[in-house]
Amino acid sequence: MFVGFKSGSLALIAIVLAYMYTKNTDDYLQQHLDEVLSGLLRAEEKVPFGGEQLASPKVAVGFGACLDVLGDADDILKHVNAQPPSLPQHFDHIENLEQLEKVFAYFFRHGAAAERYVDNSTFFSKLARGAETLSDVTVTLGGNAPVMASRFLSEGCQVMLGAKMTESLKSQLSPEVIVAGGNVDEDDIHLVMEYKKGQQWGPYVSPRANRFIVHNDQNNPTLSSLDLFAEQVSVFSPSLLVVGGLQMLDNFPFKAGERKGHLGRLESFLKETPRETRVHFEMASFAEEACLKDVIDSVVYYSDSLGMNEQELPNLHSLLTSGNITLISDPYPRVATALDHMRAIYSLLKNTPETHGRRRLTRLHVHTLAFQAILTTKGSSWKNTMSAAAKASLTANRHTCGSPAIQTHKAKILMDESFSTTREGGHRVHFHSERPVSCWQEDDFDICIAPVLVCTEVVQTAGGGDNISSAGLVLQI
Repeated sequence: MFVGFKSGSLALIAIVLAYMYTKNTDDYLQQHLDEVLSGLLRAEEKVPFGGEQLASPKVAVGFGACLDVLGDADDILKHVNAQPPSLPQHFDHIENLEQLEKVFAYFFRHGAAAERYVDNSTFFSKLARGAETLSDVTVTLGGNAPVMASRFLSEGCQVMLGAKMTESLKSQLSPEVIVAGGNVDEDDIHLVMEYKKGQQWGPYVSPRANRFIVHNDQNNPTLSSLDLFAEQVSVFSPSLLVVGGLQMLDNFPFKAGERKGHLGRLESFLKETPRETRVHFEMASFAEEACLKDVIDSVVYYSDSLGMNEQELPNLHSLLTSGNITLISDPYPRVATALDHMRAIYSLLKNTPETHGRRRLTRLHVHTLAFQAILTTKGSSWKNTMSAAAKASLTANRHTCGSPAIQTHKAKILMDESFSTTREGGHRVHFHSERPVSCWQEDDFDICIAPVLVCTEVVQTAGGGDNISSAGLVLQI
């Protein structure tokens, strides 16, 4: 009797202690998140929207537009009777359902974002039109340039967009956005298959929320809006010119020399852009080495600033350092690894001879799920790096959670309490929740790192990088 009572009492005490520990831990984590949010908001609010230099800066953004069909990947795949393959496989472009199954599984199991061209128009039309009939699918204006243009406008900028679209699609844009590029009879369609962290497809489980995009674009790969856009940009005279959407040229069935011809037109435009107008290039998913090499030669060397995510960073680094691309990378890269890649890219591009219209890289923004990293050259015209990193971080949560108000009970922090500045014996930077943005100087550049309050109830991932990168730029122009 006594033994039973004693055992029961010990069990009860253990339960109470476990409850108290869990409660105290939860209370601590909630307080920690609240402190980080307050610190990020203070850093963001140090600079009014639009920056210190111009109350309403002018920004020109190209290229392309499309109709985005967004839905749950599992629902869309079920609708076309897609089955998980026994062996995932990569394809540069997609011709049929079997290839779609294999390439989707290839990226899904790594939680990696990807975008692929479907060269079978009949198959793509069946896929996209079928998806549009699903109840939980959203059909909206999409494309890198329109998404970035909308973000710049919402942040108080005057905006010009380089894109061709139907009048129907244009009506989804704010009338305050100046559209330069002309009209088309039919909009390009992008099918965006989104999935959540832990989502399962057959034997495959995604390690993080992301999306897989397929398209059969006919207008965007030819940069069809470029000529009219270039004419109007010279009159508009922007402070910032943003170039994006060039992944539409990746693995497109061009005739010999045709892609280089289109990029050559863009290169000529960038050469003629006045130095007073800074040029930012927003990277994307490239799978074709020849295409990315052409983009580097025609665009990267003519850009002051680059923006990219945790997958695009090692891809560009690999091509610049070894001549090869890398299709899959760590979805949760260490800060030290990202910083080492950033330093290497910066070192290679900052010494670009400023001849024939080329520019030296003076800004590099890497946006990952866990943190934002912005590198700027000392003495350059890029300002407010700390506030920009904070704003980019907050925008990541606002976009993915689908709300301007950040709710910390729907967020978590993935960044460690301290991180090394390099994999090669660098010093450690300790994370302080009251001052969450860490900044320091190295050689001829400054670096700021901001943690992301990662959304735990994701509403959307598509367009995340475009919104984040634009928000970071707003406070620096």
